[in-house]
Amino acid sequence: MRKKIIAGNWKMNKTIPEAIALVKELKALAGGETAVDVVVVPPFTALYPVAQELKGTSIGVGAQNLFWKASGAYTSQIAPGFLVDAGAQYVLIGHSETRGRFGVAEPDFDDDVLRLFGESDSTVNRKAKAALAAGLIPIVCIGETLAERKAGTTDAVVSGQTERALAGIPAADAAKIIFAYEPVWAIGTGEVCGADEADRVCGVVRASVAKLFGAGTAEAVRIQYGGSMKPDNAKELLSKPNIDGGLIGGASLKAKDFVAIIAAGR
Repeated sequence: MRKKIIAGNWKMNKTIPEAIALVKELKALAGGETAVDVVVVPPFTALYPVAQELKGTSIGVGAQNLFWKASGAYTSQIAPGFLVDAGAQYVLIGHSETRGRFGVAEPDFDDDVLRLFGESDSTVNRKAKAALAAGLIPIVCIGETLAERKAGTTDAVVSGQTERALAGIPAADAAKIIFAYEPVWAIGTGEVCGADEADRVCGVVRASVAKLFGAGTAEAVRIQYGGSMKPDNAKELLSKPNIDGGLIGGASLKAKDFVAIIAAGR
């Protein structure tokens, strides 16, 4: 049985005092959780103080991104070792809000729903390798846009992203990676992919891992669902055989909502 993992991506929310207040509440409610792996992913500014506050609890800490170089003239970037030094154990890679779609018109920078930062499958792969080398657990995000779903290319997009993320990674390391299937059209929109369809696409991810590494590695890999999971739909989604947890956005900013989702994964 794969252990469920519920990760809360705070995105660009919470000052340091607000972050500490939230994790203190989470610590009181879920600091001893053992049935489900729990992770919080604060902004970089709050990473160290949050990690310090959560020491001695069962709640893990993740970062929202990294760069694949250890050091150098890379202004604005964050090295894997910096994240480890700050107390992170996990790192998000390739979130839909950082991925680009090349060959399309430049996005409207006033529309924060669009992905603005040009992440590609190649950079996702480099970052996953760097994270693993540093001892971090990558949470690799994949998923299709609404246009891709309407075009009937969901499976091809998701399997392609999965396979390219894993290029050149040994099976033993691949088994450590967590994938988060996040249909782009269901992130922060209130829309949710139906539980059966979410499970089916997570199965496509698992089949892609099996194609590269065999059934054993595919069965070890954990796959989260990451599109508007909330307390009222978490139980149905988390009951599906290929959904091993959730990558939670807005609901992770309220301790009681986040804990309710954790409870649904037990």
